[in-house]
Amino acid sequence: MTETTQDERPEHGTGGTYSVPGQEYARDTRYITTRIVADPAPGSDDVAVEPGRFRLVAARACPWANRTIIVRRLLGLEDVLSLGLCGPVHDARSWTFDLDPGGRDPVLGIERIQEAYFRRDPEYPRGITVPAIVDERTGAVVTNDFAQITLDLSTQWRAFHREGAPDLLPPAHREELDAVMRHVYTEVNNGVYRCGFAGSQEAYDAAYDRLWTALDGLEARLTDRRYLVGDTITEADVRLFTTLVRFDAVYHGHFKCNRQKLTELPALWAYARDLFQTPGFGDTVDFWQIKQHYYRVHTDINPSGIVPDGPDLSGWATPHGREALGGRPFGDGTPPGPVRAGERVDPEHTPLR
Repeated sequence: MTETTQDERPEHGTGGTYSVPGQEYARDTRYITTRIVADPAPGSDDVAVEPGRFRLVAARACPWANRTIIVRRLLGLEDVLSLGLCGPVHDARSWTFDLDPGGRDPVLGIERIQEAYFRRDPEYPRGITVPAIVDERTGAVVTNDFAQITLDLSTQWRAFHREGAPDLLPPAHREELDAVMRHVYTEVNNGVYRCGFAGSQEAYDAAYDRLWTALDGLEARLTDRRYLVGDTITEADVRLFTTLVRFDAVYHGHFKCNRQKLTELPALWAYARDLFQTPGFGDTVDFWQIKQHYYRVHTDINPSGIVPDGPDLSGWATPHGREALGGRPFGDGTPPGPVRAGERVDPEHTPLR
């Protein structure tokens, strides 16, 4: 959704083409690789971390953007990195700020994130994607490399983390973490898209088998351990969560990932509820926006544009029992505080209210 995929390229949008007949889905991963780092190397185009200078532009509908919102909140970067939120439905040009008064981002003053891309490069040829970090001084996008953004928030922005912020990339587990995160991305995060955007029966069948092989493996892995790596929440859990929380609402039906619902996978369902009920996770999730986005934007997959009323999402609030597996969610740290005013999910859009 937020990677440079077919659905976010400038020529696509509502009513666009997401599934190419006869082809398997291949994600376009060309991003702006500029980084925001603590100490930019001489001669690089990287930019120095500076509190109050940058704005994270995201969309609650999007799993890749949701990842950055979660990490920002867990690390307590709200006062350092501001947050702009696009609405759930983008058009052929780009995501828009239609939820803001007057349809403009109140800080950047723009109607579309496309404008920030064009301020960096008037001929910008790639996908207009979220998440993106924008320099508030120039109004130009600095980076949209979503995978690197969260890694840098944990490592390069460390001086500005809140007191008690968790270590989402613990060095003692980093090698295992990198392997697990790579597996989660290729097989699950991107795997649901390979199913949903498959252009042939053969491509779909292969994608479906590959996805469920991975999910079965994760079900087994999480049966006797609370988190994916070690005994604390890490970025690997953030990355898996954003797909799982969308699974029954959109991927099961809309993307035909329908061997089973998440609610029918005991370990994964309990694991997902455990995270959802942990501060920093479920309080960033807007199920209404998620459903609006997938069912209304992918019109070649859902030509009617009808958004289903179901499924019943009240189960997300039920006890999960994962405490019995031990673990320390925030390690030696503490949970984040209450969600900031102006960043709260509409209570009508979440089962926890």
